[in-house]
Amino acid sequence: MITLRLDAETEQLLNDTAKKLDLSKSELIRKSIREYLEKLKQPPNAWEAGKDVFGKYSSGLGNLSSDRKELMKSKIKAKRR
Repeated sequence: MITLRLDAETEQLLNDTAKKLDLSKSELIRKSIREYLEKLKQPPNAWEAGKDVFGKYSSGLGNLSSDRKELMKSKIKAKRR
């Protein structure tokens, strides 16, 4: 058994959500905690792990995938000079 103290705003949100879902407050809290703990167990997938940096830095080149071989050849040639 756990006693939980909530601020007025959170308690009102809990009451409203429980009514909307037709659940008791206790059941809503149990389900929410269970779901949260299950999410903590699962390692993030690749998208979740990197979503903050994907697309953040741009090369300014729109042809990187279509011209990848030529771009790589020119980089290797430049290193050998």
